[in-house]
Amino acid sequence: MSTTTLLSCTTFSNTPKPTNHKAHLSPVIKHRQLVPFSNSSTFSSHLKLMHLKKVKYTCCNATRRKSMPGDEASLDDDEDENVRKVLQFLLWAAEGVYIGWLFLLPYAPGDPVWAISSDTINSLVGLSLNFFFVLPLMNSVGIRLIDAPVLHPMSEGLFNLVIGWTLMFAPLLFTDRKRDRYKGSLDILWGFQMFLTNTFLIPYMAIRLNEADGQYTPRKTSQLSTVMTNGAAFVGLIGGAVCLISVLWALFGREDGNFGSLTERWDFLLSYLGSERLAYAFIWDICLYTIFQPWLIHDNLQNVQKSKISIVSYLKFVPVIGLVVYLLSLDLDEES
Repeated sequence: MSTTTLLSCTTFSNTPKPTNHKAHLSPVIKHRQLVPFSNSSTFSSHLKLMHLKKVKYTCCNATRRKSMPGDEASLDDDEDENVRKVLQFLLWAAEGVYIGWLFLLPYAPGDPVWAISSDTINSLVGLSLNFFFVLPLMNSVGIRLIDAPVLHPMSEGLFNLVIGWTLMFAPLLFTDRKRDRYKGSLDILWGFQMFLTNTFLIPYMAIRLNEADGQYTPRKTSQLSTVMTNGAAFVGLIGGAVCLISVLWALFGREDGNFGSLTERWDFLLSYLGSERLAYAFIWDICLYTIFQPWLIHDNLQNVQKSKISIVSYLKFVPVIGLVVYLLSLDLDEES
C-alpha cells in the first residue's frame, strides 16, 4: 500500500479545530499608536525629521569624542600655568613684606634699619665673632687668641641655628635642576644669603619658576659650586652639627655665667624676640626655611640615590634633618 493511499484512509477525529489567532503585542508596542499616513507629503516630512535627528545625534557624539583628549591636556597646562603665576605672585609679595616689615617699617619689634641702635650693632658684631661657636669653644679648652664676647646663650643659639641651616642650602641650590633660570651668580646669591638670609632666597624661589629658556646655554660650573656639591655630605654633617650644638647651647650653654634655668632662658627668649629686630627676623627665616626646604628637595629628588629616595621624600618636611638627609643621600654621578 502506498503512502498516499494510507493517508487518505486515515481519519483524525480528535484533532482540534483551528481558532482565531490574535498576535501578542509587547507592552511597548501596545502603548504606541500607529499613525497612518494620509498622503505622501506627510510621510516625507517624517522621514526628513528622522534624518535630522540622526545627523544631530551623530554630530554631537563626534564633537564629544574629538574634544576629549586635547581639551584635557590643555586644561592641565592651563592649571599648571595658573598655579605657577599664583606662586610667583605670592613669593614676590612675600619679598616686599619681608623687606618692608623687617627692614623699613617701625612697627615690628626692635629698630628698623634706618634707626638701628648701637646696642643692636654691638650685639650683631658679638654674634658674628661667635660664629659657629668657634671662639667660645676655643676659649673653653684654654685657647685664647681672642676672647669670645659673652652673650646670652639663647641669642647665640638662635643666631647659629639659622646660619648653620643657611650653610646647608648651598649644595641644595647648586644642585637645583631649575638653577639656570636664575641668570645671576649663585655664588653671590648664596654669599648674601649667609648674611641676609631670605632677603635673597625669596627672589630666587620666584625666579626659578620662570619658564625655561630653550636657547639658554648652561653656564660653567663655578669652583664654589664644585666644592659645595662634591662635599655635600661634609657640608650636611657640619651644618647639622652646628644646628644641634645651637639648640644644646641655648638650653645648657654658659652654665657658669648665671644665665638661669631653662624657664628663665625661655622667658629671656620671648623677651628677646619681642624687643630685638634681628631676633624677630630670625623667626621669619626659620618659618620660610621650613617651607622652602621641602619645596626644593621635592623638586630635586632625581639627584638622590635611588635606594634613598623614599626616606628623603619622607623626611624632607622635618626642619634641618630633612636637608641633612638629602645632602648625605646626594648622587654625585647623577648630578655630574
